[in-house]
Amino acid sequence: MVNSSKITTRLIEPATYNGAPMAQKKKPKAPSPVIAQNRRARFEYTLHERYEAGMELMGWEVKSLRDGKGQLSDAYVLLQNGEAFLLGANITPLKTVSTHYVADPQRTRKLLLHRNEIDRLIGAVQQKGQTCIPLSLYWKGNKVKCEIALASGKKQHDKRASIKERDWRRDKQRVMKQYNR
Repeated sequence: MVNSSKITTRLIEPATYNGAPMAQKKKPKAPSPVIAQNRRARFEYTLHERYEAGMELMGWEVKSLRDGKGQLSDAYVLLQNGEAFLLGANITPLKTVSTHYVADPQRTRKLLLHRNEIDRLIGAVQQKGQTCIPLSLYWKGNKVKCEIALASGKKQHDKRASIKERDWRRDKQRVMKQYNR
């Protein structure tokens, strides 16, 4: 049995300065999970289905991606022998990468997908005339993921329509901003 006469409680009061509460320290923002984006893909292609694929990387590539040195500008996905590969993605090696290994920034990297996802991608690419492109690289926990999409190329008039729509949205926002002042 606990002796209740010896238990004391202490209230912790918030820090104050001249009677006013002091500002709390702000927590540092977590870095963005997005490593690289393929912005050109959204303009050049009409996107259909999206998939999340894991990537088979080497140690120096992970270190470079942590430093934000990845590019997807000319990358595409190759579907071959029931496997998916990322070609043309550039991961620039850090200067501090081990000296005994020659780092190839443009090497072919294997994408990790479920069998039924790969079969669906292969069927769409062969039958419907679509292509498979990477949209972004991002962190999910401590793993690097690649968002890929089935896409079909836009014609020139479709691109003009996209530009027109984007300009209209920008002008509309500008007008609304001035109206709300």
